[in-house]
Amino acid sequence: MKSLKKRRRVQVILVTVVALALATGLIGYAMRDGINFFRAPSQIIAEPPAPTEVFRIGGLVEDGSIIRGQGATVQFVVTDGGASVPVNFAGVLPDLFGENQGMIGTGSYVNGVFEATEILAKHDEDYMPAEVVDALKEQGVYQDPGDS
Repeated sequence: MKSLKKRRRVQVILVTVVALALATGLIGYAMRDGINFFRAPSQIIAEPPAPTEVFRIGGLVEDGSIIRGQGATVQFVVTDGGASVPVNFAGVLPDLFGENQGMIGTGSYVNGVFEATEILAKHDEDYMPAEVVDALKEQGVYQDPGDS
């Protein structure tokens, strides 16, 4: 009788371990495309990512760099003060998008150009995404709006 209880207990433990491993594997598989890492232009120039890697880039839109093409195509340059990366975007830009404004884009770096699939701009004159502020501070370019 004790042998049967012991065997059942071992079976339950094994089934639980297999179920946990399977659940962990399925969660990891589902999230593989949902995690986008942030990179500053200086990091992209120093270590260019693979063309298939999707990530986020952030910084300030360089003054005088916005070129509007046909339709909804826009080209501009994003900088963190240490390096600049050209960006191509085909879509509708946020209303607050402009020169010398903070932005974050999602996409991939192909042949020296960031091909953006999504562009986000700051939502008021005082806000800037934390990742962008950190990257600009690292380059010594960031000026706190409260200091002006």
